[in-house]
Amino acid sequence: MSFEKKRLNITDQVTGRFTEGQLNLFFEKEQIGTMCFGQNGNQLSLKNGYEEENHSFFKYADTLSNNDEKYVDCDEENGWC
Repeated sequence: MSFEKKRLNITDQVTGRFTEGQLNLFFEKEQIGTMCFGQNGNQLSLKNGYEEENHSFFKYADTLSNNDEKYVDCDEENGWC
């Protein structure tokens, strides 16, 4: 098994709280970014591993991949692979 990066759509799980003139964005109780509102437009800032595209939020996560099948039919009892 190996790990691969997957882009997960988390839009429905992102919540926001207004604090001190900005919107703090959360995913699973972790703050993932902020949105500031100003006369020059809105500014969105997200932590590494998160992004916004077309009004949706995405998280990049390591997921297990079964693409690495070089060790098959292992005999763990006798210690060989």
